[in-house]
Amino acid sequence: MLSRRFAFLDHPGPLAFAHRGGALEGAENTFPAFEWAVRLGYRYLETDAHATADGVLVAFHDHTLDRVTDRRGRIAELPYSVVRQARIGGVHEIPLLEDLLGTWPEARFNIDVKEAAAILPLAEAIRRTNAYDRICLTSFSDERLARAKAALGREVCSALGPRGVATLRAAAATSGYGRLFARLSRAGIPCAQIPLGFRGLRVTTHALVRTAHALGMHVHVWTINDPLRMEQLLDLGVDGIMTDNITGLREVLDRRGLWHPHGVAA
Repeated sequence: MLSRRFAFLDHPGPLAFAHRGGALEGAENTFPAFEWAVRLGYRYLETDAHATADGVLVAFHDHTLDRVTDRRGRIAELPYSVVRQARIGGVHEIPLLEDLLGTWPEARFNIDVKEAAAILPLAEAIRRTNAYDRICLTSFSDERLARAKAALGREVCSALGPRGVATLRAAAATSGYGRLFARLSRAGIPCAQIPLGFRGLRVTTHALVRTAHALGMHVHVWTINDPLRMEQLLDLGVDGIMTDNITGLREVLDRRGLWHPHGVAA
């Protein structure tokens, strides 16, 4: 069992995450998207961290500008003077992650560290905004995640990396859990953030949720946009859902008496 509680997870009922600000209802990772999520009552905002060639930290999902902006090129290879000219959907500036942290100081941010180059700028942004207790770090790289946590110099909420998720799946499938369970318990990671499935394999199962809960660990599932699937996951006992369909998730939770809006000033 985890010996420490993290302020990031201190919220009644299942956590509702606005994935990239709610990408089905606005231009993803933009100020208007996050503002709309906050106005709907979302306390938990999910975003991504990249750094430009000159070390400026931006909130943006892709490695390149190509998919969602009117410019092209890899962010890590471009100076901020170029990146700042790009417009998401041809309209919206790419926000600085530090500006998001500062604009909504009561909100909590789930941050996916996309590149190693983003680690030190991210650590500085979190220090300057004193956001330690309202961030959760995650990454698809165990090494990158470990380096990001070390760069902060103090313990913060984080999710399991890929190896940890694989260990949790294996523990859930192993009678008695054994050494796998003990390994996860020693790691002390407070949450697993996982997809419903991956490459044809079901990841989010009753056994996995039960195993995580036995460890005192939250289970957050991404990215769920179908209200019926949201209902099924809540029945399964998951602790959080990340969605682009932020109005839909709010309605599902509200019907169940599980919507706890947070009055964050926009």
